[in-house]
Amino acid sequence: MPAMPQRHPVSRIIQLTLGGLLLIGAAVLGPLPGPGGVFLFAGGMILILRNSRWAQVRWARLKRRWPRTGHLVDRAMRRPSALRRHARNRAAQQARDPQTRSR
Repeated sequence: MPAMPQRHPVSRIIQLTLGGLLLIGAAVLGPLPGPGGVFLFAGGMILILRNSRWAQVRWARLKRRWPRTGHLVDRAMRRPSALRRHARNRAAQQARDPQTRSR
């Protein structure tokens, strides 16, 4: 597994703060009609998960507890780990059953 890229500590703190603000904004916009809160939530989660090892560990635990929800959120955020896992599962499925067509 490749190591996390080293970012300047000030840059990480700014991105974490911005991610937290986006999550708060998503909670505020959530009750309003329209999908605005969803986009703010995804952006906030991306910034937090890219800059916090603690958040990554917590996210992995949540995904183990609720795998369907974690899978859907990872796919929606287009996380590289989710894309690799999906490709690996698809290759394994095709190896087991060569008659299946890829979608």
